[in-house]
Amino acid sequence: MYSLAIRWKMPALLAVVMMLSVWLTACGSSPGGSTPSPSNGSAAGAASGASEGTRKVKHAMGETDVPVNPKKVVILTNEGTEALLSLGVKPVGAVKSFTGNPWYDHIKADMQGVQVLGEESQPNLELIASLKPDLIIGNKMRQEKVYEQLKAIAPTVFSETLRGEWKTNYKLYAEALNKKAEGDKVIAAFDKRIEDFKQKAGDKLNQTVSVVRFMAGKTRIYKQDTFTGVIFSQIGIKRPVSPSKETFADEINKERLPEADADMMFYFTYETGDGKGSQQEKEWLNDPLWKNLKVVKNNKVFKVNDAIWNTAGGVKAANLMLDELFQFYGVKA
Repeated sequence: MYSLAIRWKMPALLAVVMMLSVWLTACGSSPGGSTPSPSNGSAAGAASGASEGTRKVKHAMGETDVPVNPKKVVILTNEGTEALLSLGVKPVGAVKSFTGNPWYDHIKADMQGVQVLGEESQPNLELIASLKPDLIIGNKMRQEKVYEQLKAIAPTVFSETLRGEWKTNYKLYAEALNKKAEGDKVIAAFDKRIEDFKQKAGDKLNQTVSVVRFMAGKTRIYKQDTFTGVIFSQIGIKRPVSPSKETFADEINKERLPEADADMMFYFTYETGDGKGSQQEKEWLNDPLWKNLKVVKNNKVFKVNDAIWNTAGGVKAANLMLDELFQFYGVKA
């Protein structure tokens, strides 16, 4: 009886062991048949400390985890708006253009339906939060005081400055959007156009060129650390010798107008709608000191668009400005 019982129980015991083994194997396997490890680059790896679907971006305020593919982007600078559009990204919200209602003419067709978020110097935080963005792009010079509030709304990336080095900011924005390759192509295309212009302009680039801006109650000579200045430097356009060491702009009175004299002059007027910028332009252009400038007597003074040549400061404006330089220098694009 005892041996018979043993023979009867053994098959049942083996069956239980086999079932238990199968169950344990199933519990220890992933649905795909393998378990991801932190070393294989998966964001799911617990040891990596990274959240799934994010990547780190270094910027002016440190390092931030941003979505791999952001879908709802808020942009808080004018030049940044142009960067996004050139990369095929339409922001859900953006600060208004400095001039325009609310966008510059050269971007308004692409900005239909975009929420206006106030101005660069004072973005509307409540409106930004209401959009539920997954990425905010701003600038330390403009919005450092509200950075903590912005990053509490969504991952926030800041560029450092807003002077002439627009390409530096552009590359950061492309990186934040995970569109570095696309951004590199945009910059390369612009650089190729610059080289084409340089070759075709030839000896014409030996002419000195000054840049003047009229504003409400102010007149400035713009220097190398400006939007036009950086592009002129890349081309190799010569500037008049200046007694000032200032690299951004010299604010001048009429007695200093001879500092603006050159072989060629481009000027633009910052007009916000109150007529004060235009009044400054009119007053100075009718002054005998202005009329006595060599560049004026030689009919080499050209009025250009303030947004394109200065205020917008982005890649679209840079290309439009280059279009005009081809025309002013009498060379074919």
